[in-house]
Amino acid sequence: MAREVPLAARPPRRHMRSMSDQPHLIFDRPLLRRRRDRAVATQHRVAPVIEAATDRLLDRLDDTTRRFDRALEIGGRGFVVPALKARGIGFVASMDLSARQAGIAGGMPVAGDEEWLPFAAGSFDLVVANFCLHWVNDLPGALSQIRRAMAPDGLFLASLPALGTLQPLREALTAADATLRGGASPRVSPFPELRDGAALLQRAGFALPVADIEDIALAYRDPLMLLRDLQAAGETSAILARDTRTPPRALFPAALSALPAGPEGVPATLRLLTLTGWSPGPDQPRPARRGSANVRLSNALGVTERGTGEAPG
Repeated sequence: MAREVPLAARPPRRHMRSMSDQPHLIFDRPLLRRRRDRAVATQHRVAPVIEAATDRLLDRLDDTTRRFDRALEIGGRGFVVPALKARGIGFVASMDLSARQAGIAGGMPVAGDEEWLPFAAGSFDLVVANFCLHWVNDLPGALSQIRRAMAPDGLFLASLPALGTLQPLREALTAADATLRGGASPRVSPFPELRDGAALLQRAGFALPVADIEDIALAYRDPLMLLRDLQAAGETSAILARDTRTPPRALFPAALSALPAGPEGVPATLRLLTLTGWSPGPDQPRPARRGSANVRLSNALGVTERGTGEAPG
């Protein structure tokens, strides 16, 4: 029998914000929704890249003996749910900003916004956010809401592009824009750094936070195909500060011709930031109370401890 996931009637009081508390808006979320809608028909063109990123993320599930019953996947594009069910997880809810994406994902479809999760506290013991949180305006707030929707001792996994992804393209577009228009418009999204990952998880209240980076190396013999793949995946710029004018005809040819090329074509590294954290639970390991150790560090290391007044030899 299918389980029902309780939906919150309204955002919890602690997530209500006054206008002065609103986070700085970076992304055009309605535009992103429309692009994800359209990508349903085209994202099969980049399926190998999405599948590779999904496999790397879900490998973390195989590193734990914990069994999960109720999972939420966000932004999975139809790749996450089959992998979760193959691992024996019976109930999966599929949420996406795009109702069309949620409908093809393979789980119980939920059209929802990562910035205002529609789930009651403790609804899931596993949450997987695959390649979607890099479009969130308030990432700390979104992570806090995800943690609240998790049961104690639940696992959170997320992957998103990190700083360094598409860096040559970013620099080439900026230089071409400056040459042709005398200024630069942001045409590639900002991405988080590795050092921010674990800090964001800890700030959101996750236990045992871990962040790591893995590169997925891509190469394009025709650099124009890189832009077409980004468009097919619905990953073209949705920055609010972008220049909405029609770009000069020479902009993209100039930028693409400036990209460095190797023997296999133009490289386009995807730096994959993976976040892992646990919702706090009573059985998780905790650091020992300060001063509670019963073995001296010098004994454990097999060295002689010097007195505080003894000069080093």
